[in-house]
Amino acid sequence: MYKQNHLDHVRVVLSHTSHPGNIGAAARAMKTMGLRHLYLINPRHFPDPQADTMAAGADDVLRAAVVCSSIDEALQGVVFTVAMTARLRDISIEVKTPREAMPLLLQQAATQPVALLFGTEMSGLTNEEMGRAQVLANIPSDPDFSSLNLAAAVQVMGYELSVAAQSYLPSTQESRPAAHEQVEGFFAHLEKTLFEIGFFTTQKPARLMQRLRRLYARARLEPEEINILRGILSVTTEYNARLKTRYQQESRDTSK
Repeated sequence: MYKQNHLDHVRVVLSHTSHPGNIGAAARAMKTMGLRHLYLINPRHFPDPQADTMAAGADDVLRAAVVCSSIDEALQGVVFTVAMTARLRDISIEVKTPREAMPLLLQQAATQPVALLFGTEMSGLTNEEMGRAQVLANIPSDPDFSSLNLAAAVQVMGYELSVAAQSYLPSTQESRPAAHEQVEGFFAHLEKTLFEIGFFTTQKPARLMQRLRRLYARARLEPEEINILRGILSVTTEYNARLKTRYQQESRDTSK
């Protein structure tokens, strides 16, 4: 039987929501599906009477909402994020249907915090925000009218999470993915190292980092693995610095 503690590990993250009524409606959609943890990234208006009105009984979800100033703050401690996208853009992260994505989210929610990430009503998530996710989800809709109300999207994903729960089987896998901040620390270290060793000389850094994010997202890095990779990066930086020092010394000796 599906346990409530799984849902206790699921947070719904709304980024830069423009209309407070949508926040309230999303809170109501969450509560109908047993979701309680709402995170808001720089909402334009919140708290707001319109949010309270549209919550229609989900006032407790609104009162407990966590307002954040950045996506990294909202995803602090999260080990798996599914981000919503309405358009199948030129993106490098794997895109799944909600029915494919929710079992993956549920598996991680058994023991650790996970997130469903939604963008603004008008333009959705930015490429940078989507890059923070391990999987993207696209709700199938009429291609001639694919715009879905924010609260409706939250309701659909909450329902699909419920459907996934009906056939949920605990995993025998003992791995524990690294938290969001650990993964982001690794990516910052990786990008810095690639710049230092001159790897980006003939590459497009932003595009390449997107592809590297996809590669490591598939790996579901564990904390110990991140420590190993960052150790490799540190040694690479030290070795590169020694080479530069030696080259500079040899150049001075030659010029004498």
